[in-house]
Amino acid sequence: MNGIWWIIYLAFIIAVIAGWWMMFEKAGEAGWKAIIPIYNIIVLMKIVGREWWWVILFLIPIVGFIIWIIVALDLAKAFGRGTGFGIGLAFLTPIFALILGFGSDTYKGAPAAAA
Repeated sequence: MNGIWWIIYLAFIIAVIAGWWMMFEKAGEAGWKAIIPIYNIIVLMKIVGREWWWVILFLIPIVGFIIWIIVALDLAKAFGRGTGFGIGLAFLTPIFALILGFGSDTYKGAPAAAA
C-alpha cells in the first residue's frame, strides 16, 4: 500500500509542475523557469507586475504568507479571473495552478504594473 501512495504523490507533483510550466508559458515566459527555486518567484513577480525585491518579503515569516495572498490575487487578475479564484489560488495552490495552466485562460497582462 505504501508504494501506491508514492506513485499517487509523484503523479500529483508532476501534474502541479506541469501546471506551473504551462502557466509560465501562457504568460510569455519559458516553462522551465517554473522549476528553478527562487528564480521562479522572481519570474512570477514579473508576470504579476511586482518588483523583484518582493522575493525578499517571501522569506519573512507571516509576511511571506500575506505577500503570497497578494501575489495570488494579482496572478488571478493577470489571467482574467476574479478575487474568488485568487483566494482559491492562495489556499489551494496546486489545484488552481492546474486550472490556470491547463484551462482556457489567457494571460491579460500584469495587473500590478497597471495600477
